[in-house]
Amino acid sequence: MFGPKAKDDVFFGAFVQHAQKSVEAAKLLLEMVEHPENKESLALDIGEKESSGDRLTHETVKRLHETWITPLDRFDIHGLISKLDDVLDFIEAVSERLVLYRVTDVREHAVELVRVLVKSCEHLHRAMTLFPQLAAKGKELLEICVELNRLENEADGIYRRAIAELFHNGTDPIEVMKWRDIFDNIEEATDRIEDVANIVEGVVLEYA
Repeated sequence: MFGPKAKDDVFFGAFVQHAQKSVEAAKLLLEMVEHPENKESLALDIGEKESSGDRLTHETVKRLHETWITPLDRFDIHGLISKLDDVLDFIEAVSERLVLYRVTDVREHAVELVRVLVKSCEHLHRAMTLFPQLAAKGKELLEICVELNRLENEADGIYRRAIAELFHNGTDPIEVMKWRDIFDNIEEATDRIEDVANIVEGVVLEYA
């Protein structure tokens, strides 16, 4: 049963904190693709955000098993925290590959994709801050979900153009493999954000 004043509002707090970590990590990733000469130190910073997110996820799942009455359906709580964790995981995966593949020249489509990712993370964080006020903010939450879906579609379009460019311009096969991997992980991060939006939309439609 939804109840924003329940004693276990700790779940909502965890969602907000996790989303904030994604905003911070996505902004670091944007700095990384815009200034690849600093990639090693920025990757370490992103790794710290991801580790903090992991701890939040583990604490939330533990609390979920210990709590008798939860403010949302258990399946939704677990789904939200898991998908939020996936977003950070994929952001970190991109940063790791930029370092491992020793990227020095970043493709413009990668920069475009990460900019969309940053916007998506910011909207996701806004949604999580409004989530405890579901009854009063349902309409705004649905609008954010629509925008997150639009941004995911925008990311898909950039991704398709990026992959087409890789294969149509005589790119070295090794470079194709590296960049395909990088593009895949950025796109997966936006997909996981859309997954969160879908859960939020379902909860709003059920309880608002």
